[in-house]
Amino acid sequence: MSKSNIPESTDQSGRILAIEPAATGWRRWLPGLVTLQHYQPGWLRYDLIAGLVLTTMLVPVGIAYAQASGIPGIYGLYATIIPLLAYALFGPSRILVLGPDSALAPLIAAVVLPLAAGSGDRAIVLGGAMAVVAGLLCVGAGLARLGFITDLLSKPIRYGYMNGIALTVLVSQLPKLFGFSVEGSGLVGESVAFGRALLAGATHWPTLLVGGATLATILVLKRRKRVPGILIAVVGATLVVGLLDLGNGAGVAVLGPLPQGLPRPSLPLITLDDLVPVLFGSVAVALVAFADTSVLSRTYAARMGTPANPNQEMVALGIANLAAGFFQGFPISSSSSRTPVAEAAGARTQLTGVVGAIAIAVLLVAAPNLLRNLPNTALAAVVIASALTLFEVNDLRRIYRIQRWEFWLSMACFAGVALLGAIPGIGLAIVIAVIEFLWDGWRPHSAVLGRVDGLKGYHDITRYPEARRIPGLVIFRWDAPLFFANAEFFHSQALEAVASSPTAVRWLVVAAEPVTSVDVTAADMLMELDATLHKAGIELCFAEMKDPVKDKLKRFGLFSRLGEELFFPTIGEAVGTYVRTHRVEWIDWQDRSS
Repeated sequence: MSKSNIPESTDQSGRILAIEPAATGWRRWLPGLVTLQHYQPGWLRYDLIAGLVLTTMLVPVGIAYAQASGIPGIYGLYATIIPLLAYALFGPSRILVLGPDSALAPLIAAVVLPLAAGSGDRAIVLGGAMAVVAGLLCVGAGLARLGFITDLLSKPIRYGYMNGIALTVLVSQLPKLFGFSVEGSGLVGESVAFGRALLAGATHWPTLLVGGATLATILVLKRRKRVPGILIAVVGATLVVGLLDLGNGAGVAVLGPLPQGLPRPSLPLITLDDLVPVLFGSVAVALVAFADTSVLSRTYAARMGTPANPNQEMVALGIANLAAGFFQGFPISSSSSRTPVAEAAGARTQLTGVVGAIAIAVLLVAAPNLLRNLPNTALAAVVIASALTLFEVNDLRRIYRIQRWEFWLSMACFAGVALLGAIPGIGLAIVIAVIEFLWDGWRPHSAVLGRVDGLKGYHDITRYPEARRIPGLVIFRWDAPLFFANAEFFHSQALEAVASSPTAVRWLVVAAEPVTSVDVTAADMLMELDATLHKAGIELCFAEMKDPVKDKLKRFGLFSRLGEELFFPTIGEAVGTYVRTHRVEWIDWQDRSS
């Protein structure tokens, strides 16, 4: 069992005092139960207060992200209630808050909007189906212990993708902020349509004033972490619209009364024509949701002094999405804006999320008309403010200074999302990540080594031109695993190292300490290299090879073919054996000094 499921004892401030015995058996799949078993009475008031504070943000954000996803706003609350309850039971993090998220909104909208064709009922079913598929993918990946897969996306690639998502979200909400609607496909199409409408004088000024004031309030109050800026801005906009009757008198679009009652369980059945786009969209959603959740859970695990559990995190995220899909919700993820709110309000455990879910449920049952005057432009302001936090600029500047090609890699991912769309963009990001990974292994660094006076070890002769080379001996270092993609390159580089020797070569010693693996293709290449060298009267030897790699060569039959005596534990021992065997006139600088 992972240590992230281990409950800790803390004092009233939440400081960890001791680690209690880990849960075993079926309890390890239910971290929430384990926490409940060790729940301390002193935590209760913190969780209750934090839950109520969190509710004030969950409601407007849930509605806003639902609308940004192309789904009626009330279903954003449904997608908040059920996942919070599910994650409280299955989630390994004590502090993480799940729900609708701005990073997922364009991915969901890219599938829902064209397929739903304006039908709210179709949008609900499609969103639910995406949540179910994404949930199954996450649960399956978690059970298969694939929690490491998000590590395959490098930081520049993640930055490029998220910057593209942020720009897509921002542009999609601008028409609503200005009080009109546009017809456009993709970021470029929407931008052009928005610009044309703006020049044509389509701006509804009362709507823009309300939305602009809401956005400005959120951005100004955001600097004060303990001030609920979103709540203040949204409540203020709702009161202004209601008191001045701007909904009827000035034409400001409002949310209207919410349906009374709680979400009903339903099976989101889609047609065969919808299957492929829903499947592709759900894969993208699952990857982004887990990447965000993984990063956030690791951040807060480190802050709380507990290890992260990425596999259980993936299972919990999957179950939360399944619950959302079967209760009229849509795909959800962790929230980098609501989790800090819970932490700042003093949350101790996932009871905070449970309190938030219950509070929203009470609102829907007892006071569904409370938000009827909430202006849609204020919800657009909430989404835009969140999108602005997704942009990463400062770290990209640093990357531009220190590693220019990785910066342009990030820009390529950004362009892919911006020009091709969110789902093709993440596909492009994954392809680029795989190419980046293979490139590093396909053309790795290699070096011919020599002996530098006064410096222990053997070093790259291109970095140390004064390095002395042992006559007739080439020491060749390969800085990567040996596998099918770089086998031929190794072969050519090794022969080039032999050809570059100033003296006739008798031995080629491969300094194999950096080689962590060898596959069948590479092993066959080594046999061919040995045959080529043997015809030229050159012995192929290895030094510092790891035992697991030797075990593979034994299975491949290469170890016995070359001979165990040609595998040396150190480069120094290989050099010593060569000098003694061939009686080479060579005096090492350490021997001279002694």
